[in-house]
Amino acid sequence: MEETNTQQTPLVNPLEELTKEVQHTDEPTVEAARTDTDADPQVETVAETPAAEAEVAAEPKAEEPANEADAAETDEPKAEAPDYSAFSREELVSTLENLLAEGIETARTHAAAIRNRFNELNREVQRKAFDEFLAQGGVKEDYQEQTDSVAQQFHTLYERYRTMRQQHLEAIEAQKQKNFEAKQGLVEELRKLVDSDEESVKTVMDSFNAIQERWKAIGEVPREKMNDLWQNYHFQIEQFFNKLKISRELRALDQKRNLDQKLGLCEQAEELIVEPNIQRAAKTLQELRARWKEIGPVPAEQNEEIWQRFNAAAQQIDDRRRQYYDQRKEELESNLLAKQALVDKATELTATQPQNTKEWNDLTAELDELLKVWKTIGPVPREQNEDIWQRFKGMIDKHYEDKKEFFGAIRDEQNENYQKKIDLCLKAEAIAKREDWKKATEELLQLQREWKEIGATSRKVSEKIWQRFRAACDEFFSKKGEFFKERRSSESENLAQKEAIIRELKEHQFGDNREENLSAIKEFQRRWAEVGFVPMADKERLHKEFRAEIDRIFEQLKISAREAEETAFRERLHAAGANASRFVASEKQELQDKIEKLRNDLTTWENNLGFFANSKQADLLKAEFEKKMQGARQQLALMQAKLRILVEAEKEAKEKKEENAE
Repeated sequence: MEETNTQQTPLVNPLEELTKEVQHTDEPTVEAARTDTDADPQVETVAETPAAEAEVAAEPKAEEPANEADAAETDEPKAEAPDYSAFSREELVSTLENLLAEGIETARTHAAAIRNRFNELNREVQRKAFDEFLAQGGVKEDYQEQTDSVAQQFHTLYERYRTMRQQHLEAIEAQKQKNFEAKQGLVEELRKLVDSDEESVKTVMDSFNAIQERWKAIGEVPREKMNDLWQNYHFQIEQFFNKLKISRELRALDQKRNLDQKLGLCEQAEELIVEPNIQRAAKTLQELRARWKEIGPVPAEQNEEIWQRFNAAAQQIDDRRRQYYDQRKEELESNLLAKQALVDKATELTATQPQNTKEWNDLTAELDELLKVWKTIGPVPREQNEDIWQRFKGMIDKHYEDKKEFFGAIRDEQNENYQKKIDLCLKAEAIAKREDWKKATEELLQLQREWKEIGATSRKVSEKIWQRFRAACDEFFSKKGEFFKERRSSESENLAQKEAIIRELKEHQFGDNREENLSAIKEFQRRWAEVGFVPMADKERLHKEFRAEIDRIFEQLKISAREAEETAFRERLHAAGANASRFVASEKQELQDKIEKLRNDLTTWENNLGFFANSKQADLLKAEFEKKMQGARQQLALMQAKLRILVEAEKEAKEKKEENAE
């Protein structure tokens, strides 16, 4: 009696977990990619070239970048984090915890990737919980999302990361302010050096060089204060050189040193031309431009040449960057066409609504396949991203809503079948405890026939409910088989015992004491009743033989059957012992019911006698009825006598209880 169920696919829409990913794609548009800057305050960019850029000897301005927008380029690619796509939620939590232990600098390059992967896995966990909730009969509107311990641990760690990062950023800003104050101090030292009366050129130059080295060693300052600081610094430098009237040879030596430094920057810029990662190249170029501005003037005859070399390398990198984003724009347009084709295919598939389970499942499989393809396609232009996504998502959402309604009707029928089978299980489990083997067997077989007529249930509970019903049936038939197995093995022994009791009864010598005779007869009856089953072929013979011998003894000893029954009943009451009160209550109710029924039968029979006509046949029927009524009156009298015995016992027990209470 195995179950067969209609296979159903999950009704939860997998697009719900993808919506936020598509709506918040990290892919910049072509226009934004040209101007967006990294928000990391550690990367300080210079928006404008200071007017007095160490050109202390009025060097030509050809060294300045031809395009200020190039100098302001601040696109800084984010460091490439490891691939966490194969990590579980628990592994992501452990990884984030370890990274935080190493420090914020290490964690910053990994945190976003870990968070995105964890959110993706967590949405899958929530989706499964939602599926189970619906599968168990829950209503979508009643579902409340739960946060498990893993998600709670991750949220706690990520909040800790955000706090550490904020503290890190605040520390950077504080350090910049300290740097600003330190550089202001150097400007003041330089001013004092300009105003000093020191005559030794070497001493003055040593102090000046020391100030320059300290200036270079100090880190970044707040952006908004940088230009004024630079102007003050270079103004003091010009004042310094003007005052000392350093010889052109000394100035030429300084310019030669600056030339060597700028040649090094040219070489580094030229190496960036072949850097495969264009975003990394753009960031490094931005740093080189900032360092170029910090280096003083070079010999005038080489100023234009060195600048053109550096600018040529920078221009090639800028061209590569523009080409990268132009190509990116073409890819976005190509992705748009591909996704439009998927929208058209989904429209075609959902034009006709399925009519049966197979068609619904087949359509779901096709739409799921389209969704997988959609996920492999990259982003589209930002202004069209939301529109095309909503069109595609809308068709799939509508499919799942219609499918849910279709399978809802099937689920209701399966739930009803499940309740019917639960009822059969309860009945079968009750029958499994019984020992009226014949009647119980018939009832259990009828339950099995009813089970076959009930339709399918949900696959989730089908096997479990079937195993429960089957276990009850197996328990009953196992007990029945064991019972009859033991019964057959002891029937021969019981046959010998009952034949021995009959022989002993026939040979027993009864005396003149009536009570002793009754007691002896009761003992024989008790022993007879305690003997178990005998072979079916001998059962009737033995019963008749024993009953005939008992009747013969009653007749011989002049003891009525009623008297014997009353005596036996008193013995049963006495044998109940501690359970006497329970025995009295049970027997009393049963006797009252039987007395009431027997009285009603006698009344009915007496009334029926009045309808018989006077005839030979009617007289025979009347005689039969009279005989039947006489037996009933005797039974009634015996039951009334037993009831009186119970009432007396109940009264005695009550009086004894009251005495004990006193």
